Amino acid sequence: MSAAGPSSSARLRVTLRLLDGGLRTALEHMWRPEDLLPRYRDYLCTMHTVIRASVPLMLRALERAKALDACGDPLAGPLAAYLQEHVREEEGHDAWLLEDIRAAGALPGQALVPMPSPLVAALAGSHYYWIEHHHPVVLLGYIAVLEGYAPAPGLTSRIAAATGLPDAALRTVREHAALDTGHLDELYALLDRLPLTRRQESDVTVGALHSLDALTRIFVRLGRSVPAPPPRGAGSPSPTGVTR
Repeated sequence: MSAAGPSSSARLRVTLRLLDGGLRTALEHMWRPEDLLPRYRDYLCTMHTVIRASVPLMLRALERAKALDACGDPLAGPLAAYLQEHVREEEGHDAWLLEDIRAAGALPGQALVPMPSPLVAALAGSHYYWIEHHHPVVLLGYIAVLEGYAPAPGLTSRIAAATGLPDAALRTVREHAALDTGHLDELYALLDRLPLTRRQESDVTVGALHSLDALTRIFVRLGRSVPAPPPRGAGSPSPTGVTR
């Protein structure tokens, strides 16, 4: 009898590691120390638009999983149990970001008022579609990417050194650096417990790769230098960024 092949979680880890070079480069560029303060404030506002969607996504996936469980779907019961626990772990993290924004010298309205970026809508919105019209297990790919590319443990001190910000402005980065490794282990353990078919495993991988691509694009944008304000009297810049 031949030995069992790699687990579902191992295959997903390898796939992401082979394809995450763009995100790792974007993260490195984003966290360079030069002029980090305005980028960090922009990061906090953007991450609020991402994180405030995560619990609602999981709640909708939980509802769908419960409905599928009632119909005998073998994935749905374990998936629902995981989501119910993970919602409790993630609740309130959007409020942390608003507190960080205030402590960093910005206003919560900078995160709450503007229309969220199309990149954020692409990241979260695709999973709403897949939850509603395919299967909520796809959301595990999204969670794998958001947990798997959380802030590194030493990032808090690097931000503080480059920006002079107090600890009160760094809670989200600090907490996620501590929490997300454990959360990722729980997710991968679930993947290996679920009776996934190869097609369902592929669905999770597609969700993860889409999330990886969208998150990379978000961090590429965040890593750009904040543009200087236009000279007084010059008028507003073109919304497309094209000089008129």
